[in-house]
Order: sequence, then C-alpha cells, then structure tokens
Amino acid sequence: MANLQIKGIQDDLYKKIKEMAASENRSIGQQVLYLIKQYLANKGTSRTKKSPAQVLLDLSGSWEDNRDADEIVSDIKRGRKNSSKLKKGF
Repeated sequence: MANLQIKGIQDDLYKKIKEMAASENRSIGQQVLYLIKQYLANKGTSRTKKSPAQVLLDLSGSWEDNRDADEIVSDIKRGRKNSSKLKKGF
C-alpha cells in the first residue's frame, strides 16, 4: 500500500477533519481516506444529479394560451369554490 503525506494544510481545515474523525471514531488518516473515497464514489453521479434549481426549472414551463389575462383570471376564480375573498376581487 502507498503512503500519502499532506503538507501545508490550513489549521482550521485540519481541526474540522480532526473533529469529524473523533465523532466517527476514526483516526485522522482514516477520516481523510474515507472522505477521499466518498468524493471519488460520488464524482461520477454528481454530474448526472440535477441541482435543486435545475429540478425546479424543469418542473416549470410555459404554455400557449390565446386568452387575455382577464379571461384567465376569471377562469381561475370560477374554478375556486370555497374562497369568498376572491368574489370581491383583488
């Protein structure tokens, strides 16, 4: 097995890794190896996963409607049955 030595790591990053390792009952070396493995395992899938913003954009869309805005609003109001607030208008 190969050995890896990391030099020049920032103190705050080292502290975070050390805290993670302690919380998961691993040595710092085991934690770094775990993080690398997780990153490499997810790297192939991260390109295929859509971001939440992309999912939202995919769900939204446009449609064609020849009616004007007043007709669309009237149609929406007619479709609502339990709203007395909208009977008076906006």
